[in-house]
Amino acid sequence: MANLIEKKIHIFGVTINPLTMAEAVDSLSSWIKGDERNCKFVVTPNVNCVVLLSKNAAYREAFSHASMVVADGKPVVLAARMFGEDIPGTVTGSDLVPAIFQRFNDEAQHELKVFLLGAMPGVAEVATQNIERTYQHVKVSGLYSPPFGFEKDAAECERICQLISASQADFLLIGLGAPKQATWVNQYASKLPVKIAICAGATIDFLAGNKPRAPKWISHIGMEWFYRMVTEPRRLVKRYTSDALVFPRLVWKEWMLRR
Repeated sequence: MANLIEKKIHIFGVTINPLTMAEAVDSLSSWIKGDERNCKFVVTPNVNCVVLLSKNAAYREAFSHASMVVADGKPVVLAARMFGEDIPGTVTGSDLVPAIFQRFNDEAQHELKVFLLGAMPGVAEVATQNIERTYQHVKVSGLYSPPFGFEKDAAECERICQLISASQADFLLIGLGAPKQATWVNQYASKLPVKIAICAGATIDFLAGNKPRAPKWISHIGMEWFYRMVTEPRRLVKRYTSDALVFPRLVWKEWMLRR
């Protein structure tokens, strides 16, 4: 699968692997089945991530160390295609995670052990019930909802690493939001004996049924962001409005750099 990861494009100051969902799942499944426990972590940039990357050096550093970077967001894919870069489509974290679960469930050869890090207290417990009911060969071997501001507490971060290590999880699902989830795993990857980690935002909430996913036709036309904004206006309207103003400027800057 190494040849798939070697496929790269460079845009908005970061490197993206132009993979299909099936190719991403193939590569990640291969890593999970391997013997190495060196925390290969995955990031899935959308428009908000691209905007944050333009402002946050630690976030850009985390992206540079990621083992896989796949586009989560239609505007990112369309912008890349506008510049002649061939990205086959979006690979959203919230779709990638259940696709991996389904792969291991269908193969029924290996039990996949997962650790859930993130979401509000009680949400990961519900997600665990749903995961294990839906995917017989996926086991949640640990979960933790860290307190607000935990990333600034070295002792708390060390304790989280110990919890993950004790769980013997193969797969760390991180739902801490951007940029925190990527900068945190980048800082502590060497202390996390998992095979893969995916920074997947609200995926734990989706798996718990705590937040609704957009209907597939809305996602297909690239409007899931609008659906989420309507369903969570207090949290997302300000963010998405700001992103809508900044992202076109970043596209223009990219165009000027490529002239």
